[in-house]
Amino acid sequence: MLSSGVFTLLLADLAVAGPVWPRYTVGPEHLEVLQMRASTSVNPAAVRETKCINSKVNIAFHDENVAQLGICGGIAGKITKCGGAPPSTTGVSGTAKFTVNTATNGGTINVSKGRWEQCIRAARAVCPTGSMSATCAGGASNGDIKFTLDNP
Repeated sequence: MLSSGVFTLLLADLAVAGPVWPRYTVGPEHLEVLQMRASTSVNPAAVRETKCINSKVNIAFHDENVAQLGICGGIAGKITKCGGAPPSTTGVSGTAKFTVNTATNGGTINVSKGRWEQCIRAARAVCPTGSMSATCAGGASNGDIKFTLDNP
């Protein structure tokens, strides 16, 4: 049993300390992503029909970038255009999967790396986290391309 002096001391400590609020922190990788997105220009006309599918889906930023450059068998490095003229393609890495199709039947994908990156930046401006889908203006032999980003 506590003596009245100890009990009074405990109550005084609680009164002085005040409420304890939970702490939330943001990892440095998240701050880097926000800084990169803020410093990159966005052309809203590069994308249409952007839909945020599920903002709670965890897609790592690095995985998204690798998957983004993994379409068409890989457009990283010096490759500047989708090769092979496929009607559809995917890019997969870890927690990210891009599925890309032509918007018009009979078309083939011939998107440039610059146009593709611009499209993704514009879509991410609308849906900053999670899975999404959109239509990129141009990028096909006959019109536009559509993509979905989700977990594999």
